[in-house]
Amino acid sequence: MNFMKHCSRYIIGIMAAVLMVQLVAPSMIGHTVTAKASCGSGCSSYDVVVIGSEIQGSLLAKEARRLGLDVIILDPRSKPGGQFMQGQMHVLDEPNDKKRRSLVQGDIKKLYDGYKAGSIRKEPAFDRYYQSVIKDIPMRSGIVIESVNEVPLKQDKSLKSITYRAKDGVKYTVAAQYFVENTDFNALTSKLDVKRIPGMESIYKGTKPDYMAATLVLKFKNVNWNKLHQVVLNDYPLTNVEKKYGHNTYVDWDYATGFSNITYKYKPLDPQLMLRGINSTYQKDGQVIMNALLIFNVDPANPKSIESAMKKAKAEAPEVLKFLRKSIPGYANAELNGFPDYLYIRDYNRFETEYILDYPDLMSNKMFWDNVSIASYATDLQGTATMRKGLSFGKPDRYGIPLRSFELKSYENVLVVGSNLGATIKAYGSARIMPNTALAGQTIGIILGKELKHKRLRELTTTDFVRIDKYLQHDYRIKLQG
Repeated sequence: MNFMKHCSRYIIGIMAAVLMVQLVAPSMIGHTVTAKASCGSGCSSYDVVVIGSEIQGSLLAKEARRLGLDVIILDPRSKPGGQFMQGQMHVLDEPNDKKRRSLVQGDIKKLYDGYKAGSIRKEPAFDRYYQSVIKDIPMRSGIVIESVNEVPLKQDKSLKSITYRAKDGVKYTVAAQYFVENTDFNALTSKLDVKRIPGMESIYKGTKPDYMAATLVLKFKNVNWNKLHQVVLNDYPLTNVEKKYGHNTYVDWDYATGFSNITYKYKPLDPQLMLRGINSTYQKDGQVIMNALLIFNVDPANPKSIESAMKKAKAEAPEVLKFLRKSIPGYANAELNGFPDYLYIRDYNRFETEYILDYPDLMSNKMFWDNVSIASYATDLQGTATMRKGLSFGKPDRYGIPLRSFELKSYENVLVVGSNLGATIKAYGSARIMPNTALAGQTIGIILGKELKHKRLRELTTTDFVRIDKYLQHDYRIKLQG
């Protein structure tokens, strides 16, 4: 009798185990499934740890979490949003192909649609969009990475865990299947054994690292935009406008660019600064936001450098205002309208990735089997202290940016997004604008969420991407080929 009871319990146990496998893990059959990273007691484990809260990595985190992955954002900045929100970089550049078709896709298209329609122009509207991205994503601000724990693999290395210090001074350790560099100052990658991609110094054969200028976004009120628009309209045709005001001068009811024939005459108080063309957006109600005041030799990894640059730019702003009042139509009664809390950092160290996007890729309209973005924009290299006016190498039509340009070389599980993408400086001049890299961030988040249960990113093949492209287009209206 006892023997029969024992057998019955044994058979029931086997049946329950089989049923559990069928209910819980049907996707595991026939696939290599990666378990969540672990690092022992006193350590928290995640599928994805994103370092920094710039919009590109935030979009990655949003999609990965929505698709069931355990995600956290650890932000070295004291407030979320990075240069998008804290730097108020709300003058949006748009990628268009040579037929003037917009290439903006994915979640960021909501932002651009509102921007072009006029419903997203002022800070509160931008903040509502950003909050919709980071909603429900666990985030800890004000962290400092103390150390990293790497483990060797057969060919590459893996980043097993990082230890960081929180605002309260307590140290924490987190492990992850994937770590993502999403800051504008290499908070994570500066701790790793990586090789820097030559930057602006390679353009003029310099021997020391050099970077495009940062910007303090300027905000104005009491601007007579109608007058600015009408004065320029009176000088049409456009060839005459550019001859009078400078290359790329254009004004409509929403945007104004150019006027470099005027702005280059401005003499700054501090030689670290320069006023370029007035790349600006009309925010309605007489308010304007302008990306024009360049600051050279800013090190975003050095808080004192940021503080000094902010101080100098704020001191310069009243002088810029006086100049605009005298020199630019519609600004006679303009006033300053506050300052952002941070700078727009357009360029810093980028490190070698599995594929480094290059200028010939752009100009030949190259598409990659592992595209995660379709991009375009002029190869716009802003000035440095050595080459103050910058330069451009022309405008490509449309080109792809591959997943491999976001996979850090020699590290199997470290991704770089946003301004960290692997590109030569000439290619970076075009690829760097937000919609190009935001689409890539979202796409990578989707791929992680969909594929990580079955394959590592570096195991994905051309066949896999045929399938991936289909669900990206069908489920997200993201088209990454052709």
